[in-house]
Amino acid sequence: MAERAAPGLLARWHRARRADGLALRSALPDRLLPLLVAAMAVLAALALAGATGAAILSARWSAGAASLLTIQVPDPDAPAASPPSTRADAVLAALADTPGASRVHRLDKAELAALLAPWLGQATEFALTLPAIIELHMAAETGADPDAASLARRLATVAPGTLVERNAEWGARLGRLADSLHGCALLAVAIVAGIAVVLIAATTRAGLAARRMPIELIHAMGASDGYIAGRFARRTALLAFVGGLAGSVAALPLLVLLSRVAAPFAQAAPSPAPASPADWATLLALLRDTLPTPLIVTLLALAPAAATIGWLTTQATVRAWLRTLP
Repeated sequence: MAERAAPGLLARWHRARRADGLALRSALPDRLLPLLVAAMAVLAALALAGATGAAILSARWSAGAASLLTIQVPDPDAPAASPPSTRADAVLAALADTPGASRVHRLDKAELAALLAPWLGQATEFALTLPAIIELHMAAETGADPDAASLARRLATVAPGTLVERNAEWGARLGRLADSLHGCALLAVAIVAGIAVVLIAATTRAGLAARRMPIELIHAMGASDGYIAGRFARRTALLAFVGGLAGSVAALPLLVLLSRVAAPFAQAAPSPAPASPADWATLLALLRDTLPTPLIVTLLALAPAAATIGWLTTQATVRAWLRTLP
């Protein structure tokens, strides 16, 4: 009797293998896992967008602050040491000869009013005489790095009391702030990845529990751990890939919106969106002009990364579970 039962069981095993492997469609549902992975992918995309944005802003803010010096000239309209020029004009003339200077700009009344608006409100006339504020922009390609103290001494000879403030310190502070945001974003990505691993492991264990008897049977008949783990891993990787792809598509509108909002801070004007993209090439060109290249690469990598995490987690979970079988 046992000899006749064994070939029958073996035949059913081969039919199940050809049809659905280990009947994983019922063990690992097609809806729950992709939906959860899609939610994780959206969170990961937002966290990686924050990391990418923080890195870009840090680089641009630090470079901009390092190449800018601010000069304050008290009593700008008073006669200079060498009349008939005023103190502000004398400073502007001295700054024009600064090696490596790319632009010298004196803030006008409207720019000063906008600068003081957070403290004094929208005022156009001030009771006190405001100092002249002059911005000295250094050319980045020249590598010039003037000493603020020596520049202040030179300007003091033509307009005593002139103050020179170097913005590199503020640039360093902004850089440290952006680096902190970058680290927090990467930590959020690691947490999301850890949650995904736990979620996939729990789903796999639920699938193993649902198919415990067939798995024990084929394992006792000689099915290797690699075969059983591979069946589960391929199924999970496919579902995770679908979920990661859906999450990337769902996160795309949010990332485009955030990129357009952050464009003024990054000194990049967003390109106007066409009413209706004509084809895929137009859509890809629009995304390339709207999103930073590292973020586009990240979006494209989310689905393969989700599939890889699913495959590795399922392999480890199934193999560990099979080692507990008698």
